[in-house]
Amino acid sequence: MSVDMNSQGSDSNEEDYDPNCEEEEEDEDPGDIEDYYDGVANDVEQQGADAFDPEEYQFTCLTYKESESTLNEHMASLAATLKVSHAVAKLVLVSFHWQISEILERHKSNAAQLLVEARVQPTSSKHAMVHSSHHCAVCMQFVRKENLLSLACQHQFCRSCWEQHCTVLVKDGVGVGVSCMAQDCLLRTPEDFVFPLLPSEELKDKYRRYLFRDYVESHYQLQLCPGADCPMVIQVQEPKARRVQCNRCSEVFCFKCRQMYHAPTDCATIRKWLTKCADDSETANYISAHTKDCPKCNICIEKNGGCNHMQCSKCKHDFCWMCLGDWKTHGSEYYECSRYKENPDIVNQSQQAQAREALKKYLFYFERWENHNKSLQLEAQTYQRIQEKIQERVMNNLGTWIDWQYLQNAAKLLAKCRYTLQYTYPYAYYMESGPRKKLFEYQQAQLEAEIENLSWKVERADSYDRGDLENQMHIAEQRRRTLLKDFHDT
Repeated sequence: MSVDMNSQGSDSNEEDYDPNCEEEEEDEDPGDIEDYYDGVANDVEQQGADAFDPEEYQFTCLTYKESESTLNEHMASLAATLKVSHAVAKLVLVSFHWQISEILERHKSNAAQLLVEARVQPTSSKHAMVHSSHHCAVCMQFVRKENLLSLACQHQFCRSCWEQHCTVLVKDGVGVGVSCMAQDCLLRTPEDFVFPLLPSEELKDKYRRYLFRDYVESHYQLQLCPGADCPMVIQVQEPKARRVQCNRCSEVFCFKCRQMYHAPTDCATIRKWLTKCADDSETANYISAHTKDCPKCNICIEKNGGCNHMQCSKCKHDFCWMCLGDWKTHGSEYYECSRYKENPDIVNQSQQAQAREALKKYLFYFERWENHNKSLQLEAQTYQRIQEKIQERVMNNLGTWIDWQYLQNAAKLLAKCRYTLQYTYPYAYYMESGPRKKLFEYQQAQLEAEIENLSWKVERADSYDRGDLENQMHIAEQRRRTLLKDFHDT
């Protein structure tokens, strides 16, 4: 999309049971175009190999009742096989991330060791060290035998101390983590042991919520939706760092880490990058407020649209916002614009020189990361203007919504491609130098060039016919898919 220049720097029922209700949620990205992955496939797909989508991922959205039913089905089956209570079976499943085949294999080879590793049975040596006593080991009071309670480890404590212990932990948000009070004893308390010790229905409801949260979070095929006040659970067959979307609240996130979707960057790398950006927030503030001068007439300009193909409002000079190079020759130089040139001799220089080089490298990648994030927000405004224009044309009998749908789809696809491009920069920042990085940077530059072409045409859609715009959409999407196919972690 093009950028104009100006001369100024300028919880009530089970169906909606919410395991996240007490968790703090992040604000939604204001620059996102809702559902930009939907409704554009017909404009960009081709038959054959080109139709391969590296982001294709099968998932199911489950309600609380549906996910609880799935969990209980696994639990009942395992309890019968292991000949243990349902509550103990749940703890075994949590310990082994609900991978039933692995649990059954371990049970077959050594049933006793399985329960020890699941922290529901003590080792034989620890069990032998316990001595019978009528004193509570916490309050040191003499207690009648029937008021002493213990887990399989036989560490005995009075009912009153157990009640306080469980109450405090549940109030702190603990679910399956409630464990024995004895020092160095790691045995977990089954839920059927804890429930009778909780003094109120309110506390029992909290405990149920925390248990459900822990059961889902420990399941290798399930993830809680991170959307605000959303009780949905996402289920997959094979857990991967892929894009999923809740069908209730429309939250989009990475299945593996539950953070914003970040292909092609992997979960660990994006966490590291975002932490670094937060630590260097003053740098971010500087770049966010930064204006530039036209390289030809030196007028102070501010970017107020998504495209990096700039045209000065005063002298009409066309140039690149990022590198300030002449746009006429920029098409063949995109590789140089998006690639950081490492100093091969930096290892032999002083620590101060190395520190300056490290900062220079970070600023290079951060500025491009931040620039594409801003472009997404500005292009969301363009998307809104396109919708308004379509509405106006329909109202004036200049066609139907279907006739003008391709304009909306072009803006959606532009956002989809730019979002991927934004996340290529942290990927490149942490990538080791070598042939693979050169290939990545080449594909990144190709994608960036086609996105800017698409952005320019979307902004000036009335100057291009539908076929030209849809052809550019196809090219940009195929560049995006090629990069993800080669570099997205599978």
